[in-house]
Amino acid sequence: MSRRRGGQEADRTSLHRRGSGASHVYEKLRNEIIELTLAPGSPIDEVQLAGRFSLSRTPVREALVRLAAEGLITMLPNRATIVSNIDFLNLPHFFDALTLMYRVTTRLAAAHHRPQDLARINELQRAFAEAVEATDALAMISANRDFHLGIAQAGRNRYYIELFTQLLDEGRRILRLYYSSFQDVLPPEYVAEHEQMIAAIAARNVAEADRLASLHADQIVRHIQASIAADPRTNAHIEI
Repeated sequence: MSRRRGGQEADRTSLHRRGSGASHVYEKLRNEIIELTLAPGSPIDEVQLAGRFSLSRTPVREALVRLAAEGLITMLPNRATIVSNIDFLNLPHFFDALTLMYRVTTRLAAAHHRPQDLARINELQRAFAEAVEATDALAMISANRDFHLGIAQAGRNRYYIELFTQLLDEGRRILRLYYSSFQDVLPPEYVAEHEQMIAAIAARNVAEADRLASLHADQIVRHIQASIAADPRTNAHIEI
């Protein structure tokens, strides 16, 4: 009986270590991809990564599967794996879909939120404001994603939540280019616009929530388009 218990504990320890290792690889590679340290189109080699992180290939593969699900890497039919290219050709369609999701999720949150939703949204907004204050680009990207998904979750439409998650995840590198255009010092009105959206949601003012979300999305899209056009990296190593 003691041997069986010892074996089970060893298995649990092994699974925990593997899970921790996979999480570490995922977070490190995710940040490097978002920061464009790993450029779009760069090859991803499991064996090299296993050596780099001193892990077996199993946790590395688990991390890569997670990154692929988020659209950050692409597993090609010939078994090669690369950092996903940024699809600038279809960027206008991406922006159309993103703007629509900003609007519809904020409208639904105004109509259907519950008290605990507002508490959560305000908590996420504080995290975003702190990241902006710290000029921490990766934290800003993460907190912005979580803030808008918190609003979507308050609207209680799982189809919109799933689509918005995909769009926000795919847009993280684009947002990184955008923040770089400000040297990571984000204008304070971005924090204020979030606060205004929260106020409209709290007041259950659906029309105002829609209007503010539309304005917020439009100005972000305009600035991102301008920053991408001005950034030499979009011509240097991003396939357009």
